[in-house]
Amino acid sequence: MRRSILILGLLSAGVFAGWCGHALTPSLARPRPVEPRGPLPEWEQVPIRRFKEAAPSVVYITTTEERSRDFFGLDVVEVPAGSGTGFIWDAEGHVVTNFHVIQGAARAYITLADGSRHEAAYVGGAPDKDLAVLLLAKTPPKLRPIPLGSSADLQVGQAVLAIGNPFGLDQTLTTGVVSALGREIQSVTRRRIAGVIQTDAAINPGNSGGPLLDSAGRLIGVNTAIQSPSGASAGIGFAVPVDTVNRVVPQLIARGKLERPDLGLEPVAPRLVERAFGPQKGVMVGKVFRGSAAARAGLQGVGVDGRRVVAGDLIQAVNGRVIEDWDGLLDAVEALPLGSSAQLDIQREGRKLRVPIRLEAARE
Repeated sequence: MRRSILILGLLSAGVFAGWCGHALTPSLARPRPVEPRGPLPEWEQVPIRRFKEAAPSVVYITTTEERSRDFFGLDVVEVPAGSGTGFIWDAEGHVVTNFHVIQGAARAYITLADGSRHEAAYVGGAPDKDLAVLLLAKTPPKLRPIPLGSSADLQVGQAVLAIGNPFGLDQTLTTGVVSALGREIQSVTRRRIAGVIQTDAAINPGNSGGPLLDSAGRLIGVNTAIQSPSGASAGIGFAVPVDTVNRVVPQLIARGKLERPDLGLEPVAPRLVERAFGPQKGVMVGKVFRGSAAARAGLQGVGVDGRRVVAGDLIQAVNGRVIEDWDGLLDAVEALPLGSSAQLDIQREGRKLRVPIRLEAARE
């Protein structure tokens, strides 16, 4: 029995040794030849070209915040706070990003595509639109501002590209399509941002403030938020439309803030309107401030007639644009130039009226 086992073992060892020897034959160890390929098809070349053109305009933003070394001490140190993305707006060194990227930061640093790092100053922000502008402390030569497109003529299904720094991985390209238009998200002030672009291009933490581009390489939006149970990309990203950006950013550069019309009225909370007057479509005027645009237009707030509460004017449209809530009213008037007149369609005690109102800048 032992002799049989020994013989089988020797035979097995011989077979194994022979097999190994065959595998190590030098003639079989050479690399395989590479199959040649033709030029890349046009649909592959487009994103390659667009990335090369746009990447120099995209920057990596890091921020710091101040903290005390200990609870009782006055010694303050700067520690890393967060990171995000931005893009070159003009040759003067202005950089656009999301407001939430730099919110609460003590300092901001910008790393350009060439790897150089620069300190940046805060110029201004519009928290309601989640947009902010920084300025490079020293303007490097040959800055490349990003080309601007339009978001008014976007179509669902058209190709888009996003460049950013997800999880600190700078100069990352993702591609996708416009998934939907006219979405709404909340800003850091919980004010609604309307007309938002939805895309399935992968957007992750760190992409915030980066550009969303069309297939021509033009800016069509600023990547702002994702919707995901895990906090990572789930194919649902949102971008503030470039038409909003192009309206807000020049004001931030010029004045440091978004100058907006002030109607001079206070709305009634929808739940109180429904409780007192039943379901209503529009914004009910609760109070009109003395000397305001609303007062000069003759708008009327909620009043009392004897023991009866009289409903205020119900604003239902601005220049024909239907108004459903307070955010909608603000969006409508903020889209119009200061100093212009708007036509308000209102309902007053069962009568429909059209009232002109002059849009004046909000007072400090």
